Amino acid sequence: MRLLGHIVTDRGSKYAVSGVPVSSRDDIDAALKELKRDKSYAKATHNTWAAILSDAGPAKGDDGEAGAGMVIIRMLEREDLSDHLIVVTRWYGGKHLGGDRFRHVQTCVRAYLDAL
Repeated sequence: MRLLGHIVTDRGSKYAVSGVPVSSRDDIDAALKELKRDKSYAKATHNTWAAILSDAGPAKGDDGEAGAGMVIIRMLEREDLSDHLIVVTRWYGGKHLGGDRFRHVQTCVRAYLDAL
């Protein structure tokens, strides 16, 4: 699992991004489990994730951040990147961010894609 760490901080909320190549739903589950072995990620408010599997198509998990998984899928589609899991982690800072939260997810995913 490649961890890029904190990318964005806004009104107390912190965002990080990580990812890893995957080829199945089992790989996704194993990667998420590995990520959450790190206590700070396990205690995060949201670990939103998405991947486009060559064999099974898109898979996503919003983890309470409704719509965020779809943002990641759209970016993966634009990059034509399949069999790669991207996880955007948010530690909630106490203030609602409204639509800015989707912009922050995009910023994190872009940082990850640029680092590939």
